[in-house]
Amino acid sequence: MSSNKINQNKNEALYLQIKDILIQRIQEGKWEAHSLIPTEQELMKEFDVSRSTVRQAISVLVQTGLVEKTQGRGTIVKPQKLVGSLGRLKGFAEEVVEKGQTPKSKLIRAEFSGQLYTEKTMLEVDDEHSILLVERIRFADNIPVALERTCWPNDIGNILMKYDLNEARYYEILEDHNVFLKKASEKIIAINATQHEGDLLGIRPGEALLEMTRLSFGMNDHPMEYTRTRYRSDQYHYDIELNR
Repeated sequence: MSSNKINQNKNEALYLQIKDILIQRIQEGKWEAHSLIPTEQELMKEFDVSRSTVRQAISVLVQTGLVEKTQGRGTIVKPQKLVGSLGRLKGFAEEVVEKGQTPKSKLIRAEFSGQLYTEKTMLEVDDEHSILLVERIRFADNIPVALERTCWPNDIGNILMKYDLNEARYYEILEDHNVFLKKASEKIIAINATQHEGDLLGIRPGEALLEMTRLSFGMNDHPMEYTRTRYRSDQYHYDIELNR
């Protein structure tokens, strides 16, 4: 089906055809987040259909959370949530780029520490050695989406500290240094934002967050990354594909 045409003879309701065309335009970025889609009158003229058909199509978009109707303004495209996949090991920046958005980070702190005993245990680092701790706010299209707290063994930390950690994409940097991730285990729980987390993410304290804890392993099956990321639940969700 063309992105601009509906088929009057097709065995599918006209409003569903229009719905599919509008979804395609949103996904392709023709209408950006917070922008107005055409009015009912304009869509009626474009598709040569009745007002009730257009309203049915838009109603489906509202129900699926792609758009919202606002009093006195019209129908606005809602920001799309980032979608994480549990079947592939990738970083936050990769997820943002795949969604057609622009990733950005703001560094909170980066320091070597010998006091993070739980994290060192997870990374199998001896007590006498230090590890690198990096904390960042992660953004998608300038919207704060997540708080990221990442720990790395000393040798990897020395590599990462050579880069601007406001912009660094960890996995790409490591791959440039011939350090590759093989696999990771993740744990996801629901928590509530503290006052401090709410201030950093631009939300109210007590709002729901998704906490993802990741332990990643190198090609030698030795742990090399321990990360805790807390996502705004209104901006991020996971997709899981199940087969039977």
